[in-house]
Amino acid sequence: MHVKELFDLTGKVAIVTGGGRGLGQQIAEGFAEAGAHVVVCSRKLEACEEVSESLKKLGIESLALQCDVTNPEDVKRTVEQTLEQFGHIDILVNNSGASWGAPVEEMPLDAWYKVMNTNVTGTFLMSQEVGKVMIQQKGGKIINIASTAGLGGSNPNVMNAIGYNTSKGAVITFTKDLATKWGHHGIYVNAIAPGFFPTKISKVLLEKRGNQILEGTPLRRFGSDSDLKGVAVFLAAPASNFMTGDVLVVDGGAHVM
Repeated sequence: MHVKELFDLTGKVAIVTGGGRGLGQQIAEGFAEAGAHVVVCSRKLEACEEVSESLKKLGIESLALQCDVTNPEDVKRTVEQTLEQFGHIDILVNNSGASWGAPVEEMPLDAWYKVMNTNVTGTFLMSQEVGKVMIQQKGGKIINIASTAGLGGSNPNVMNAIGYNTSKGAVITFTKDLATKWGHHGIYVNAIAPGFFPTKISKVLLEKRGNQILEGTPLRRFGSDSDLKGVAVFLAAPASNFMTGDVLVVDGGAHVM
């Protein structure tokens, strides 16, 4: 297969949760640029509609849907509407996420539940529902957005968010286990662990601790609005067809410090 074919997504159908902004929007744009039709969904429909319209200008079809990934009915409806529009689902990106900063001894239980339900339960529900389709199709690609925060502990003076760290560690283990469960169906399950990107979820942290974070980052910069595109397309495309259960770290080298 020619290398251009290895990274070609022409005609593929992708669902990107949390696709109305930030990393989800960046990934959706990357897929569209590679030729995929993209469904962007999140709790905020208006943001998804704006992204969807911009993707259509790239010459692909796109659908914007409202979906709370913690709500099984929303998840099921999203999958059904995607199938009605396109007939198949080839790629799922579990990107919807939540965080809460607080010392462990002060972490409210309802905040813990919110983070875990969005980041872990939401990833499970979307994977389960889309997975049923992929099993019937005998193939598909699932990409879970984890975080370098899920690779181990973090300095509380930099990032004090035990719910977020725990949830992303769970996403990494979920990725590895699901890969072993569904590999024989031709379903690939991998994860991306981004470092610090200027997004809504990290804005306050970067404003307070940005210089400290950069000191521990060999490339001395944060992630850009294109640094995840290539990685996501790689995991969605035939180029990664002998990879499953893996986690690609995209953090400017901070994890090696």
